[in-house]
Amino acid sequence: MTAGMRFLKGHGTENDFVLLPDLDGTLDLTPELVRAVCNRRAGIGADGVLRIVPSELGHESVEHAEAAPFFMDYRNADGTIAEMCGNGVRVYAHYLVVAGLAEPGWMRLATRRGVLAVHVSREGEVTVDMGPAEIGDDVDVDGASATFVSMGNPHAVVPVPSVAALGELKTARLDLNVEYVEDVGPHVIRMRVHERGVGETRSCGTGACAAVVATMLRTGTPRGGLPYSVEVPGGHLAVSWREDGHVLLTGPAVLVAEGVLTPEWLESL
Repeated sequence: MTAGMRFLKGHGTENDFVLLPDLDGTLDLTPELVRAVCNRRAGIGADGVLRIVPSELGHESVEHAEAAPFFMDYRNADGTIAEMCGNGVRVYAHYLVVAGLAEPGWMRLATRRGVLAVHVSREGEVTVDMGPAEIGDDVDVDGASATFVSMGNPHAVVPVPSVAALGELKTARLDLNVEYVEDVGPHVIRMRVHERGVGETRSCGTGACAAVVATMLRTGTPRGGLPYSVEVPGGHLAVSWREDGHVLLTGPAVLVAEGVLTPEWLESL
């Protein structure tokens, strides 16, 4: 290997990602590479990796190339493929605008959940139409009953009196993302999340959507009203569950650094 690999580091409410531009579609994004990059002591450190690739060059996305020029190839920190990441979508779309690959305003992105509509402001605030929420049967999480909500990826939402009183989140379902949710006030909730393949993270966009849907179901709040404010350790997100069943997620996206992974380090993997 004679050249390094360009990367960027970004986050959405401190849910952080390494972005790997792959505009010619030649990057072999192996689980080993993802784990090494996401390692917080021996790598860059992140909750996941976002590969920036044109839809026409991805076998999972070529069918969407006409509607959505770019495909979000997202991997969890443990190297596994993930269906969706709400904070990741916002950071990905923000990067496209900063890099001159898309214009501010509405765009369409291909994801493993399908094509999503995304709005990027010049200030970095991003809104994503996450599509419809799918409600399933309640599931068990460490002995507690949880509401199952799919936002393209699976979530289990557990209401608790206080998220601070939970201590460190060490145990959770390995097959689900688990959100612990505290009611704070009208249209305000506080959330902590244990993500499968990652552990506890500072934020989770799809988790915030699932948490609001589960809260509205539990409290009998009708769809189409005021958005919910979701307080996460990394900041605030706004979530609306529309009358048509679609969930809108709004929050910041920040790019903090860029650089090159050295050839010597890459060859050592």
